[in-house]
Amino acid sequence: MIKRILLFSLFLALVATFNAPVTYANEQDEVDRAVATIQAFRDMPEKSIPPQVLKHAKGVAIMTVYKAGFVVSGRGGSGVVVARTGKGWSGPSSIGTGGAGFGFQIGASETEFIFILNTREAVEAFAHGGNVQFGGGISVAAGPVGRTAEGDITPVAAVYAYSRSQGLFAGVSLEGTVIVANNEANAEYYGRSVTPGQILSGKVKVPAGARKLQKALARY
Repeated sequence: MIKRILLFSLFLALVATFNAPVTYANEQDEVDRAVATIQAFRDMPEKSIPPQVLKHAKGVAIMTVYKAGFVVSGRGGSGVVVARTGKGWSGPSSIGTGGAGFGFQIGASETEFIFILNTREAVEAFAHGGNVQFGGGISVAAGPVGRTAEGDITPVAAVYAYSRSQGLFAGVSLEGTVIVANNEANAEYYGRSVTPGQILSGKVKVPAGARKLQKALARY
């Protein structure tokens, strides 16, 4: 009985921890991490994102998700999303995710994700500032890989997912994954209250610190 109580208490603690998105010290750290993630993917020629995929992307979300647990597992992560505008890439809008689940998994992992938003509807889902849930209305699929991919690649899903993992966990299921806007982080980064829609539409001036992210996407 005592053992069951202890396990249940551990589960509740993990749920409380991982239901809140993990964030870095500040939004600039998130942007810098996103740049590093893009560079890491670019350095994997055989498994990189084909240039044609990024060329036709309507938006890009970059996240780092942490997963840890013993018997009970949880995950939490944070990142940024940008959208293509008539003048290039928008400024970054902060996003986060969290959750917990059962499983006979022991270890910890850090997974870097790049989500290619192939449709305007996928971008609008992030722009509305509510919860974005993969699966159902927003289809998600593993994206094609390799720089040798030639010609136009017709999207088969609203979102293409690419991941790069470190640690002991194998694979991450994205169906049902919920991503939320971090309005507090956005307000801190832009110095005033702004909505994800204003940021992703290009109506908000891009901070100097975010230009490196624009350049990293343009150079890909």
